[in-house]
Formats: sequence, C-alpha cells, structure tokens
Amino acid sequence: MTLTFVDAGVLIAASRGQGDLALQALRLLDDPQRTFASSVFVKLEVLPLPTFHHRTVEVAFFDAYFESVRHWPASNDDVVQKGFEEAVTSGLAALDALHVAAARLLGVDVLVTTEKRSKAFHRVQGLEVHSLTEDLSRR
Repeated sequence: MTLTFVDAGVLIAASRGQGDLALQALRLLDDPQRTFASSVFVKLEVLPLPTFHHRTVEVAFFDAYFESVRHWPASNDDVVQKGFEEAVTSGLAALDALHVAAARLLGVDVLVTTEKRSKAFHRVQGLEVHSLTEDLSRR
C-alpha cells in the first residue's frame, strides 16, 4: 500500500466532479493500492465554506473521505512547529507548510497536490511531491 497525503486542491477537484482534473483526482482517491493520511488542517481548508453555504453533497463527499483516512498526526502542536520550519525552509504558504509537515510526521510515501511544478510545494526536499496538474499537461 502506498501511504498518500492529498492536499485540499485534490479533494476540491474530486468533489466538483467535472473535467480531466476531477477524473484524475477521483481515480487517485479510489485507488485500492493507496492508504490515506491527512490532518485537521486539510479539514479546515475544505469543510468550512461548503458547510456554511449548505452544500450538503460537497460536505458529504469530504466527510466520506475523512472517514476513510487511516493515518492522522498524533499532535497538532508538532505539525505547527514542523510547519513553521517547512515554511521558512521552502518558502511555503502557511497551510501548505502544515500539510507538508503533517505528511513528513506521518511518513507518507507521496504528497499529491494540484499545484504546478513552478509552485513552492515542489521546492520541498526529501518528500515525494506529485502534481495531478502536471500529469494533465503531459498528455
């Protein structure tokens, strides 16, 4: 099994269900060879707005995903501390740094994002970062 951490962009693309990016995101999430890791910070990024706007289908999609996640950080404080280090080292935005930190602490095999290769996510060292957007551009 491949332990995989997906960022909010992957979940949002999958929840909207339209276009090539959505199909690729859904395929990734349905891959029986993957086990998923996440953090409360991904939840914070994807759940508040659809909940506030009563987009129940989108909320149900996210809830189902988070129910399937088997690996969560033991300490959010550790994620925040490591996230600060990641932000300073790689020039990441706050939430991206928290995602990278959680992925590292959980020992994931790969972090999957929708960010293009030119973005800060791909400056991270020592962690495999895979972009669904780049896969689409190579077709």
